[in-house]
Amino acid sequence: MTAAAMPKPGTLAASAAQEAGALYLRIAQALAEAIRQGSLARGQRLPSVRETARQHGVALSTAVQAYHWLEDARLVVARPRSGFFVAQQRSAQLPEPTVARVPRRAHAVQVDVLGQRLLGIPDRQGLVSFSSGTPGPSMLDMERVRRTLVRAVQRHRHLLCDYPGPNGHEVARQALARYALGLGCSLDPQRITLTSGCMEAISLCLRAVAQPGDVVAIESPTHYSFLELLQSLHLRALEIPTHPRHGLSLDALQLALDTQPVKAVLVVPTLSNPLGSCMPLTERRRLAQMASQHDFAVIEDAVYNDLVFHDELRRTVKSFDSTGHVMLCDSFTKTVAPGLRLGWVEAGRWTGRLRELKSVQGAQTAVLELAVAELLAQAGYTASMRQLRTWAAARLGEARSLLAEHFPAGTRVSDPPGGFLLWVELPRGLDAQALFEAAQAEGILVAPGRLFSAHERFRNCLRIGVGADWTDRHPQALARVGELACALLRRARAGTAAPAGATAAQARNASGGRLSVSER
Repeated sequence: MTAAAMPKPGTLAASAAQEAGALYLRIAQALAEAIRQGSLARGQRLPSVRETARQHGVALSTAVQAYHWLEDARLVVARPRSGFFVAQQRSAQLPEPTVARVPRRAHAVQVDVLGQRLLGIPDRQGLVSFSSGTPGPSMLDMERVRRTLVRAVQRHRHLLCDYPGPNGHEVARQALARYALGLGCSLDPQRITLTSGCMEAISLCLRAVAQPGDVVAIESPTHYSFLELLQSLHLRALEIPTHPRHGLSLDALQLALDTQPVKAVLVVPTLSNPLGSCMPLTERRRLAQMASQHDFAVIEDAVYNDLVFHDELRRTVKSFDSTGHVMLCDSFTKTVAPGLRLGWVEAGRWTGRLRELKSVQGAQTAVLELAVAELLAQAGYTASMRQLRTWAAARLGEARSLLAEHFPAGTRVSDPPGGFLLWVELPRGLDAQALFEAAQAEGILVAPGRLFSAHERFRNCLRIGVGADWTDRHPQALARVGELACALLRRARAGTAAPAGATAAQARNASGGRLSVSER
């Protein structure tokens, strides 16, 4: 065989890895189908990992991957020294939310700061919050983070006396490039820029590609912080219909591109906020191709990628980008420690422009960057992500069961493959703003749907977050919100509901008087 005909070592390694990945997925999907059909009953013990590896003629590690896939999919549970068993409980069966109709033209964004007020309400005795999409301290290994930060200060204390470079420490950028391999990306560390969180990365991307008055396409519903950011930059938002499972409609986006000068698409392909949708890989590839064809920027937020159950859904749109039209933004606020506020961006063909903007804003602390680099390299990082996903799945399942039991008939609820968020579509005629006011008056915090659109749409929707520390009061409080919803719906249908935008007192009157969650 000639040298030209010989396959490259990297190609052989990639082919072997791809083949192993396909094997574990085939095994997992075969077992998943047996569980769904009832061949493997609830509570039944699965064959051991060794038996499965021997039966399928694969390596032990491949069988382990297959069982972890089933575990992440909430189809099996692991019992110490006993093996894997088919899960006893499955997620409550509820219809998924509908796809909203949205305006066809872009508009200037004019939103209030209710979203920030929701997050900024000071902690007080009796408050039970469902507003957070960020994990609380009980779900994170804060002691590991503390030890790593202390070591970083001890080892690199000389850096505390130096101004950091605006693009980030080289060691940190190399660590992020290695981390990005898990997102399907092969990135040049020299083109990665460190930021103060993911929102700063997104802000820099928007400023690099758009001017005031330009059109930015966004998911609908979308995260309220994106709307506030677009408003602050005087950009016009074009809302694109978004499916609760499959994400942004690329067919609708194509129609928009044919009629409007879209400069950028701001998208969360994996576990979008608030829907929790995940764009199929074929659509991610198609979006990267559309960006190249129509010469617009895709600003991709990958902050939730580590929280998705299936590894294949961690792959980013950026991994399909061959022309530099995708700008990848990420941080570790949802997985490692929210207080670190460290993010990063690979801005593709706009890297130079973004770094010009970043240079006038200062830089992060190099010691913090090196601490995050060490955290990513630690052997326990993958295991901690699996544990975090398992805890989140348990909370999501419990919340969905409570919604099915206590909320009005006709309620629709998302079923995301990971994360901490549920999108709840209430029956028509039930104003989520009135429900928000009534619940808040009783010390319960939920996020009304109107926060997630520039046009105050989704007035019969709620976002339920299960990320904050979960106490024995949370199930009770969520059931109470369901009771309030039923009462408001009865009064709405009787023509006696408090009007949209009612005060807390009016909402309480409409629900039949003040009812304290502590009394139930």
